[in-house]
Amino acid sequence: MKSIIAIIFSLTAIANVAVWAQDNVIDEVVWIVGDDAILRSDVEKVRLEFQQQEIPVTGDPYCYIPEQMAIQKLYLHQALLDSIDFPDSRFYSYVENRLNMIIDNAGSREKLEEWIGKPIEVFRNELRKSAKEQEIIRAVQQKIVGSVKVTPTDVRTFFNRIPKDSLPMIPTTVEVEILTQSPKIAIEEIDDIKRTLRDFTEQITSGKRDFASLARVYSEDKSNNFRGGEMGFVGKAELVPEFAAAAFELNDPKKVSRIVETEYGYHIIQLIEKRGDRINARHILIKPRVSQAAIDTTMMRMDSIRTDIVEHKKFTFEEGARWLSDNKETYNNNGLMVNQGKPTEPASVRVGTARFSMSELPPEIAKVVYDMQVGDVSKPFTMINSQDKEVVAIVKLKSRTEGHRASLSEDYQTLKGMVEDEKQQQILDEWLHKKQQETYTRINENWKNCDFQKKGWKFN
Repeated sequence: MKSIIAIIFSLTAIANVAVWAQDNVIDEVVWIVGDDAILRSDVEKVRLEFQQQEIPVTGDPYCYIPEQMAIQKLYLHQALLDSIDFPDSRFYSYVENRLNMIIDNAGSREKLEEWIGKPIEVFRNELRKSAKEQEIIRAVQQKIVGSVKVTPTDVRTFFNRIPKDSLPMIPTTVEVEILTQSPKIAIEEIDDIKRTLRDFTEQITSGKRDFASLARVYSEDKSNNFRGGEMGFVGKAELVPEFAAAAFELNDPKKVSRIVETEYGYHIIQLIEKRGDRINARHILIKPRVSQAAIDTTMMRMDSIRTDIVEHKKFTFEEGARWLSDNKETYNNNGLMVNQGKPTEPASVRVGTARFSMSELPPEIAKVVYDMQVGDVSKPFTMINSQDKEVVAIVKLKSRTEGHRASLSEDYQTLKGMVEDEKQQQILDEWLHKKQQETYTRINENWKNCDFQKKGWKFN
């Protein structure tokens, strides 16, 4: 059911970044849908962003874009009738990821605020509103379509009526199992880090330096060091337990936490503000450096593990992953990697699967897997894990499905999904046509000469 509507929603707030500074747009109401107005400036923002991102538009953008916005408003009106809503907290992580990316592109929080001409908090609220409305629309659509039944006969009929050259191309996909071990950090390295963080704490509490300036220079958390280590408001569940425990102990913004060890490294934390069960804090992260000698030692140990699996048959790769791997994300799954989708997408639309295209794999793994045969176990190699740490890994190629034109025998589930999408879209089109007839709609005379995508608009 994903459509251009979701794209427009996600771009409406983002587009503001590029065009807020342009105050020369002459505004006017171009559509009225129920009690809601669509402004020329809103259309222009999305059009410019489509142009910048090279997103294709069917026909005249000044017809296509406001029509899609009008459809959004019909779904949102239905959500009000059905009392469909979600708490703002549901979208916090997604919004912070998006906002951090935008700030990173701008160079700093201050530069972004200067560029868009309004405070970050206002922009954050607009991003949250956009994400929330996308989720509401998905919920409304799901309620409209209900549970669509697709039979094998439906799939065969669909497959037979589509021209063979119109069937989708299925990219090469693989299933990969992984076993990792982390090189041991020298105790001297840890002592040096703790000594540095204790020195930072002394400088902050004595007033010689402020926390934010030290974070900008020394913190290795790239997602927020340019903001002086500020993380934004988060709840306990959004933080690793050790960090959460130390951060939520803080009550005085003038105090600095004890040194906290997490899977990411060593931190000190300073409270900025508490709001109920959420806090805004800043932190400094320093990551231990792994010596080449430690990497070499781990490479030799992993090579021995590989030999025990491949040559001596002492245990299977899956048993090794379960007993010997320190990869928390996979050792309970016998080493099988799971593709969780893009972190910039809302969690509600990210579906875990064991299959990866080559472009979805971490680059170090993709490079190794590319020439492997099913059942092969790689030689040890180094990679950066999800905690941004250097680890030594071996991988096993569990399965490979080569890229091909979709077939009924190999891609039944993919084709079934296409049939479900077609049936759902038919139901949504029928609902939309009825909604068009029932809803008061008016359009500016200068915007009427359009070949609209959805027939059935009744303009008053």
